[in-house]
Amino acid sequence: MQLLEKRFLFFLVALFVFVLDQFTKYLIKSNVSLYETINVLPFFNIVYVKNFGAAFGMFKDLGATFFIIIGLAAIIFVSVLIIKDISNGLAYSFILGGAAGNTTDRIIHGFVIDFLDFYIYKYHWPAFNVADMALTAGVFLLIVKMWFISSSGKDSKE
Repeated sequence: MQLLEKRFLFFLVALFVFVLDQFTKYLIKSNVSLYETINVLPFFNIVYVKNFGAAFGMFKDLGATFFIIIGLAAIIFVSVLIIKDISNGLAYSFILGGAAGNTTDRIIHGFVIDFLDFYIYKYHWPAFNVADMALTAGVFLLIVKMWFISSSGKDSKE
């Protein structure tokens, strides 16, 4: 597969993540009341919460404008990385799709819609969304690749 085709596929993956994220958030906003809890499994709920901060709601006092600027910068930076570093394209495409999804929320709503609530007894992990999962998966892929490269002493660039 040619380099241009690979890059195009990575941008398609990012677009898929973005569309899936926005579609699921639309479904939640349209069908679930704010703070409503729908029990799905003994350890998982669907909820509708507004996240005005970063991960786990941290730094919410910085405001939506700050996070929009950071998100737009991340989108540009990661897009360049997809073009320049094809060997990590899949990881970057997950990060790009997730960053675009959450940044779009901040631009449209002023907050990020979170709705996936996992818990054990009364201990809840902060609610998150598809964009957050994609961002986490992308970072995880980069860390795993770096770990394997450093432990093998080789670089697997194409």
